[in-house]
Amino acid sequence: MIWGFDNYANAEDAVVLDVRMPFEYSAGHLPGSINIPFNQLKKLETAVPEKNRAIFVYCMTGARSARAKKLLEVLGYTDVRDLGGISGYEGQLVQ
Repeated sequence: MIWGFDNYANAEDAVVLDVRMPFEYSAGHLPGSINIPFNQLKKLETAVPEKNRAIFVYCMTGARSARAKKLLEVLGYTDVRDLGGISGYEGQLVQ
């Protein structure tokens, strides 16, 4: 399920995860998000050891975030939500 970007801000104690590469993240990302590239996603187990914590994952177009959601569920995370891609996001990004 792809959640809208408006919904993530209402989730208490959630992690907003950007799975793009660092150069993409630095070009503009959602406020409060953390960057762990898709190819390093196992690092999230150290950064967020609580497997039941809400995680909102996004990328540029939605392809990596969909794959990341599946991988995070394999790693045991139980509340992963796919925000999709920010390419169409009209809100303010942090640089």
